[in-house]
Order: sequence, then C-alpha cells, then structure tokens
Amino acid sequence: MADKGTEEASMERHAPKQSSIPSGENSVWADVSPLLAAACKDLRDGELIHGDNFNLFAAMSALEIMDPKMDSGIVCRYYSVDEAVENGTAPVPVNSDRTVDVQCVIDIMDHLLACEATWHKGHSLAQTVFSCIYLLRPDRTSSHALLHSLCRVMRATCKAVVSVVSDARTHEEEDLFTMTYGLPLNGDGDDKCLTMLNAVEETLCRKLHASRAPSSKSRVVEDIEPLQPNSELEEGYCKALLCRLRFRKHFLHVLTCMRRPQGRGLELARKHIASCLSELESILKSAEFLRSSGSGTCEDGIEEATTASGREPVGFDPTLNNRLSAPTPPRAIKIISWKKAIEYFEKLLHDLDVICSFSLDPFLEDVLRFVVQFQKSQPDLVARAHLQQLLVQGGKLYGRDPLFSVITKAAMLPDITKGHDIQKNESVVQLGQVKTSTLLSSLVINLLKILCTNSAWQRRKLGKILQDWRVIHMQIELAFRTEFGDDLDISNNENISKKIFKHILNWIEEQTYWIASRFLMLGFELELYSPSEYCMVYWYLYVVFVRLAEKTHVKMAMSNATAKRKGKKKRDFPRDMVQESPIPPAVLFLQCHICLAEGLTVMLATLRNEQMLLNSPSPFNTEHEKFIQHFELLQKACIPDHFSYPSFKESTSYTSFSTLVMYNYFKDAQRIVKEIKSSFSNDPDRLAELRRLEQVAEHNAVALNLICRVGALDPSLKVSLEFSYHPYFATIIVKRS
Repeated sequence: MADKGTEEASMERHAPKQSSIPSGENSVWADVSPLLAAACKDLRDGELIHGDNFNLFAAMSALEIMDPKMDSGIVCRYYSVDEAVENGTAPVPVNSDRTVDVQCVIDIMDHLLACEATWHKGHSLAQTVFSCIYLLRPDRTSSHALLHSLCRVMRATCKAVVSVVSDARTHEEEDLFTMTYGLPLNGDGDDKCLTMLNAVEETLCRKLHASRAPSSKSRVVEDIEPLQPNSELEEGYCKALLCRLRFRKHFLHVLTCMRRPQGRGLELARKHIASCLSELESILKSAEFLRSSGSGTCEDGIEEATTASGREPVGFDPTLNNRLSAPTPPRAIKIISWKKAIEYFEKLLHDLDVICSFSLDPFLEDVLRFVVQFQKSQPDLVARAHLQQLLVQGGKLYGRDPLFSVITKAAMLPDITKGHDIQKNESVVQLGQVKTSTLLSSLVINLLKILCTNSAWQRRKLGKILQDWRVIHMQIELAFRTEFGDDLDISNNENISKKIFKHILNWIEEQTYWIASRFLMLGFELELYSPSEYCMVYWYLYVVFVRLAEKTHVKMAMSNATAKRKGKKKRDFPRDMVQESPIPPAVLFLQCHICLAEGLTVMLATLRNEQMLLNSPSPFNTEHEKFIQHFELLQKACIPDHFSYPSFKESTSYTSFSTLVMYNYFKDAQRIVKEIKSSFSNDPDRLAELRRLEQVAEHNAVALNLICRVGALDPSLKVSLEFSYHPYFATIIVKRS
C-alpha cells in the first residue's frame, strides 16, 4: 500500500480538480490511465468499449469521425448549378445517339430511386435526390417529355413525403430529413405532373404495341416513331421505361390517398400499393436486359451499383449542394445500391399496406396493440409518419372519434352513463382552468405519437410521460376525495358522476402500468440490459405486471357487475356480489407473463446466490447504481409505490433451491396457456404470443428440474441465457463444461 504522500501525489497528477468535481466523504480516486492504454491497444477502428452499463445506445451523443452525418468536410467539384450545366454535366437530350439516350434516362431513373431511398434513411435531400441537376433546373428538360415528366413527379413525391413527415413531427429523429435548403420543390406545373406522366405512358404503350407487331405492319398505324433505331431492343426498352414510370405514378397516388382525411383513401391506396409492388417486380426483371443490351457494364461491382445496368448515371453531382447544407458542408455521402433501394421500397410498401389494412377500430386497447405489433417489423420513418397521421387528425382518433369518447369506452363506463354528457357535467372536476377530458385527451394523443417514433426515442419519451400520467391521476383522485370522500371501493348505489370518476381513475392507473411495461420491454429490444441485470429487470417487470393485471381485473369487474345488476331486483344484489366471477382471459393472459417474470426472477436470484451464475463485478457501477440508472424514471413517477432497490434485495437475497422446488412458476404458466388458448382462437397475434410464452415456460421448467436435481452436486454444470423463443423472456440453457 502506498504511503500517504505518494497517494496524495498520485491524486494530484491524475484526479480532476476538486473545484470542478466535488468529492464526497466516501469518494476514492483511481488512476485509469493503464486501463485506457490497454483498451486503445486492443481496439480497432470503429470499435467501442462495451461495458455492462455502456453500449452504443448510451453513446448517442458521441462524435464519430468521418461519419457524413456528424463530421464536417468539403469536397467541391462545381460551385454552382450554372457552372455544372456549362461544363455539360447534364445535357438535354442526354445523348445525341437515341439508343444511348434511352439507356441514360433509365439509369437516371434508377439512380434517383437509390437517392430517394438514401434520403428516406436519414440523409439530406440536397445530397441525395437533388444531387440531380435536371431537378435543380426544371425548365431545361421541357423539350424532353420523358425526362421532364420524371422530374416533375419526383419533385411532387418529395414534397408529399416532406409534408407528411413534417406534420407528424417525427422528423426530429433525423434532423436533415425535412430541410429543403430552398430547393425547387414547388415547380410551376408540378400539380399536373400525373397528367403529363399519363401522356408519356400512353405514348410508350403505343411504341410497345408497335414493337410487338409484325415488322411489315409496325409503322402502318399512326406512323409511330420508335424509341431508338434497334428494333430488336425496342420492346425491352419500352418495358423497362414503362414499369419505372408506372411505379412513380402509383407511388405518388399511394402518398396522396393515404393523406385523405378520416382514412377515406386507404382502400384505394392498397390498390396502388399492389400496383407498385408489381411494377417493382418488373423493374427487377428488366435488369438482365439492361446489362446485356448496354455497354460499360461493371459486373464486378454490380451489387453496389446504383443503376440496374451497372453504369454511372449522367446528370448527378453529389457535392453540388454542399453550400446549401447548413450548418456546415457535410462530406459526400454513399448512395445505397439499386438493389437495396428496391428492397427498401418493397418493405416500405408492405408497411404502408399493413397500415391501410387496419380496421380503424375505435377501441383504444386494440389501437395500442396494433401500433406495438406494427413496430415489431421495424418500419422506417416514412411509414411511421403515415401511421401517426392516420391515428391523430385534428385532435381526434382517425379524425372522426373524439378522444374522450374513446377513453370512456376504454375505461368501460357502465351503460347507465350513456346519454349522460360527461364533459358538460358540473361534477366532472376542472383542474385549474382545463377540463379533465381535455387533459386526458392530450395525454392519449401524446402517447399515440410517441408509440409511432423509433424504439430509442419511444423508450426515452415513454419514461418521461409516466410522470404526467401519475400527476393527473393524483389531481383527479384529490378532486374525487374532496367531492365524494375517501370511499374508493366499488359500491352498488352511487350517483353517476361518482361511477365515472372511479372508472376513469382505475383506467388511468391501468394505462400508467401499461406504459411502464412497454418502457421495460423496450430495454430488451434496444439491448440495454446486461446478463447481470436481468434479475432486477424481471423483478421490476413482475411488479409492474401484477399491478397492471389488478387494474385490468378491477375495470372488468366493475363493468361486469353493472351489466349483471341490470334488470335484477335489489334483493338479488347481496347474493350476486358474494359469488366470485371467473377471471377474464385478458387478465389470465397477463397472469401468464407474471408467472414467467416471477419464475425468472427467482431462478436467476437462486443461481446467483448459489454461485452457479457468476457475474463479474463492474469496476464502474454498483448494483444499486445500475438499478437507479435503469429505473430512475419509473422511481420518480412512483411506479409502483413503495418499491425500490431495498425491496428488490429483500425479495431476492434469500432464494435457494428449496424455493425453486416449492414454487414452479413455469408449470403455472404452462397451465394458464392451455386454459386460455381457446379464448383467443380469433386473435392470431395473441395466439402466437401464447405459443412463444408456452415454449419459454416448457424449456425453463425442464431446466429448473435439472438444476434442482443435480445443480449443487455437479460443479461442471454451466448455466446461460438465450432469447431464442421470446424477445423479452429468456430461456435457461444448462450444459456441462
């Protein structure tokens, strides 16, 4: 051990100044220079140190050198569009040789598709789609009908996408997405782009028909001039152009139809989506023809090429707009390949089709389930923006259902409240100068918008709005006690206002715990938990699921009790209340999750206590600090009440093999699944979830029996965790080393 003088000298050399970082009584400074030096030797370019409590998601604010989105640089070829045009970068026609001209136009269309997909992935519009000089000078293409119609429909498409993403305000995820830098998105006559495109399509159809006719009759009708002089290639070029033009037409129709109010254009949008997918398939098929018919094909780099032919497109300069990209000129970016662009648009269209196929159900629980299920497919920004715009229009669900009426349905208010204008009732409390109905509607709108963001943003924002839900619950509960006293129990004879408040209070708590469960489960999707933290995570999930199941059961019990009493005589009430109703399938569904969470908590705690699952201690964070870091937002909102790190330690410190043998929670989960499967026969999503839960329960029950039988006697037995059957509930794997 170093003496006091050496220790003080070391602290003076390596520790931060005491004025900048105050020391507590128990602070101990340590020199981490050797650790950092060793890490630097082992790290390669692009690698990060991944500790138990630090990963890529925790480093979102870090600067990645040479990343074009984060690191500024400048590579400039031309200083203005005029200079590029004068140097012949974007000639009209593209080439004096008509065959080459057609090939070049197809390459331009393909490269624009790749640029558009790259833009959707988060890069700037100026560096992607509007790196095309023809789009920057729309008047120059007026003599070339095909190219002119393409430029107009591209500008209209970009304008529609910018509009929906801006209105949904999801563009915060990608700051560059909606910045237009003064680019010509609103060209004169762009509103008539589809009319122009239809005329060009009709001309191409006639040329295709003529190319298929016998050579002696091909010029008889209307004296049709071919696209290019080689008759053997005419049909292939006509098909290649037609499928690309038709895709652009149908895609713009999809964007337009999906913006119609109250979901009125969804059915028509699905027809255009089907047409888009069909045209994309034809575009893929045309690649072989384009590679074989052209010259200069790069076979070696075809997988990374941005055109179907493999040629470099004419009329593009990725650095041309670097002076428009605020705040500093970014580096030239890499456009994704043409094949990947096709794959992107296929997925985007499938995601939009899922949105269009939703039945616009007015029940909030079904809406929330749909959004969560939709997010599992990891939709991109454009699809999520369309979903949000569909759900929330003018402060109403789908633009037609007032949010408070949706809330009253979700809270299962009794039939007696029908015809009772809740929002105008004087007994419905006003919090400050705002009605409760307005506040609740605002909370639900905010929740729907948050659920449409990407997983990382969603989790962060869900954690923050939990406090809003808790605050309004406390305010309404205080107003209830002031108005009606402290009696919150279910009663037979109550006035309508009291019933309303009880249902709404219970519903707010139910939603709060649902949000908390979603917050915790997103941590698995984002890989925020290390194996050493799974025990505390499952413990917290267990506690939240228990409260959620309680509130759901109370809501259904209150609704069922009112329905059963309807039409009965008063003397039947006491006997009816004594009889306990069976547990609803929805509550048993949650009970299955509870069993798995509790089973995993007890098993992991036992393995840790019996030293069969060794967790290397972190040099940076104690277990208590990790608990605070993961659950701080829940703890601030008091979710649940009176549960903290000491509660976790108390409930897990003394578990042992005898505890595992006594309570086989996995067997209970299997039993519940078998009981309720038939109740969800018409719900494929929940049936699939039950099958996953059953697989986890079955495998963990086997592992539990094996561990309890030979675990303590066989030191070679090694235990690990896998997520092979369920994304949130781990499977215990037992092997001999």
